[in-house]
Amino acid sequence: MDIDVLGPLVARQGGASVVPTAAKPRKVLAMLTVHADQVVPMASLFEELWGEDIPRSANTTVQTYILHLRNLIGAALNQSPADGPTDAKRVLVTYPGGYLLDTMGGRVDVREFDRLAALGHRAREMGDYDIASRHFTDALVIWRGRALVDVQTGPLLEVESHRLEEARLNVLDRRIDADLRLGRHHELLGELAGLVGRYRTHEGLHAHLMLALYRSGRRGEAIDVYRRMRTGLVNELGLEPSPSLRRLQHAILMSDRRLAEVGTEAAALDRAG
Repeated sequence: MDIDVLGPLVARQGGASVVPTAAKPRKVLAMLTVHADQVVPMASLFEELWGEDIPRSANTTVQTYILHLRNLIGAALNQSPADGPTDAKRVLVTYPGGYLLDTMGGRVDVREFDRLAALGHRAREMGDYDIASRHFTDALVIWRGRALVDVQTGPLLEVESHRLEEARLNVLDRRIDADLRLGRHHELLGELAGLVGRYRTHEGLHAHLMLALYRSGRRGEAIDVYRRMRTGLVNELGLEPSPSLRRLQHAILMSDRRLAEVGTEAAALDRAG
């Protein structure tokens, strides 16, 4: 089975979709897909579907949703070549206390994202920023929108969606860092301007934009970015910018020569004092 959760939910068996249209069976499938090849306990399904208000009929209702999913999988299997599984119960497997969705070696977009991100982090640690940028870019291309964007997420899926978004932002931050180290500050300006408008309190993205503007000869605009960032932090979160961001602002005001050195990043100010 091939699974995509980095955007709209997609689950295909032999090329045929097995995603139900009804909200709660769709939510059950989402729980099984984000934990593909792992047993999802019934208690987790209950919490995702009903929160703390679990009905007496919960067991029977979940079994009905599982039967519906197996019917979809079974219909897909009937269209598949005979060398694959023929029984839906071998794909959506019952275990004591829960269920497991067996991908049988199929493609899972989260795993591909994690694989490419790991390659990017490894290349970055070795100082190969060009290769790192390529791997990070390939990882980000996999995303087709917010994770599980077409699923009515409950408490557990909401946490998982947030975790995946944080992972995406981390890879995006590292990709931009690699591009800045490669001297691509001019090319980054438009992208970064859009990102800081969307993530108004993300200090890393603002630091990248400040550095890109400074290296592009736009020191005044870099300082304006800091001022807007500080206003947003104070008004929305009641916080002051971090010491590292304040050091970057001071370095820009002082035209610190280290900021112009391609191959470095803003964090170098922390290491150099």
